[in-house]
Amino acid sequence: MAKISAKDVMALRNRTGLPMMACKKALTETDGDIDAAENQLRKTLKGKMEGRTDRV
Repeated sequence: MAKISAKDVMALRNRTGLPMMACKKALTETDGDIDAAENQLRKTLKGKMEGRTDRV
């Protein structure tokens, strides 16, 4: 199991717009792979991400 840093969680959160705990869980499940975590979140949360990714 990879150690997940706050920096990685924030990077994924900035890319997806999803809550930090959802991002941390996805990173934990994908052993810290940000791209794989983003893909996993897209599959599991489908429509929720599309409405949030355009927020800046």
